Amino acid sequence: MLTTLLLVLAGVAAGLSGSMAGLASLFSYPALLAAGLPPVVANQTNTIALAVSSTASIASSRPELRGQRARVLRLIPLTVVGGVIGGALVLVTPSETFALIVPFLVAFASLVLLRPPRAAAAGAGRADGRPGPATVVGAILIGVYSGYFGAAAGVLMLALLTHLLADTLVRVNAVKNVLLGASNAVAAIGFIVFGTVVWTAALPLMLGLFVGNYAGPAIARRLPPGVLRVGIAIAGLVLAVVLFVQAVG
Repeated sequence: MLTTLLLVLAGVAAGLSGSMAGLASLFSYPALLAAGLPPVVANQTNTIALAVSSTASIASSRPELRGQRARVLRLIPLTVVGGVIGGALVLVTPSETFALIVPFLVAFASLVLLRPPRAAAAGAGRADGRPGPATVVGAILIGVYSGYFGAAAGVLMLALLTHLLADTLVRVNAVKNVLLGASNAVAAIGFIVFGTVVWTAALPLMLGLFVGNYAGPAIARRLPPGVLRVGIAIAGLVLAVVLFVQAVG
């Protein structure tokens, strides 16, 4: 019961931080490790929970997604390809190696978060969202990162899209939710078929994520975004150090 409660609470925190700052895995992944799951199994289970719970953020973004069908259809194949590659890399990465890589991914994600995403300026980028070569490569690489681990993939994708799309930040964020949801989904399918998923851990984590994803936007409107970013980034850097010590210990 205590482990289940931990996973639900971690899911809530992950949903809140994911919807407000793009760092859901900084809370959900360590909670799965604390529940006793090996690193690779924890990551696969985490991806399943994130993929399912992403439907909540996509559903809540429906008003902002109106009129953006063409954009999404152009960009979603890129993140899907990246998600397949990232998921495949997880399946072939030894658990010990993955445990050593993750602290650096967490630290990188936390440092990225310290740089706030810029709002898309009027007239910047291309209004039709047609990706150029640099955008194609960037979207695929972020999809790979999302399928492999994913913490702060939302921050990275938002930074990319604000340079591509001439639109408001809230509408760009809605596109980001769909693209990363697709990347996580294809990686999750691969993990279900070829990997190891601990459903007794995934289900309570999903429950918490749904709650956090639903409540996050309302809370974010009432808190200074700069304080949120810096606070979560500092927590992420501390977590990276802890994970690194555990991996080499």
